[in-house]
Amino acid sequence: MNRLGTGFEKFPILAILRGLQPSNAEAVGRALVTGGITAIEVPLNRPNAVDAIEILVNCCGNEAIIGAGTVVTTENVKDIKSVGAKFAVSPNVDHDVIRATKENGMLSLPGVTTISEAYAAVSAGADIIKLFPCDGLPSNVVKAMSVVFPQNVPFVCVGGITLDNIDGYRQVGAQGFGIGSALFKPDMLADEVLARTLAFSKAYREL
Repeated sequence: MNRLGTGFEKFPILAILRGLQPSNAEAVGRALVTGGITAIEVPLNRPNAVDAIEILVNCCGNEAIIGAGTVVTTENVKDIKSVGAKFAVSPNVDHDVIRATKENGMLSLPGVTTISEAYAAVSAGADIIKLFPCDGLPSNVVKAMSVVFPQNVPFVCVGGITLDNIDGYRQVGAQGFGIGSALFKPDMLADEVLARTLAFSKAYREL
C-alpha cells in the first residue's frame, strides 16, 4: 500500500470519521493515532467537515495522512487542498475530480462497484481503488473482481468492515480497509474510539 505513502504503508486501515466536528476533532484524532491508525478521512457530506480536517492536519498531520471523503466536485478539491489534505476519496469515478485531485498534488481514491469502473478510474489517474460497498458483495465476488482489477493499483474494501469479517476480505485480496462506524460515531468519547482502534489494530496484526 505504499501508494498512500506513510499512511497505508505503515498500517492499511483508513479511519472514516463521518460526522466529526471541530470541537472533538483533536481528541478523536489523537485517539486514533495512539491506537495505531495512520490514515484518516473526514467525509464532506456533514457540516464543518473542512474545519475538522484542518484541525486534524494541525494536530496529527505528522503522524497520519489526513484527507477527505465524499469529494464530488472540483470545488471540494480546492477546499480540502487549502487546509492541507493529502488525499481525496470519492463515491464515484469523476474524471474532472480525479484530474483536479492529481493537479493539486493529492492522492485520488475513487469508489467503484464494477470492473469497468475500476479500469476507468485507473485510466483517469486514480492511485487507489475504493471498492464500495463491500458489505453488499460476498467475499467470493470480491475475490473474482480482485483477479481482474488493474494489478498496478491497490484496492481497499469499504463499507461494513468489522472485526468479524476483516480477515475474510483480506484473504480474497483486499490490500486495505476503510472503517467507519465500527471505529467512530459522532457521539463517541475519545476513550471509546481509542478502545475500538486498539481492537482493530490487534485484530489486523494477528491476521
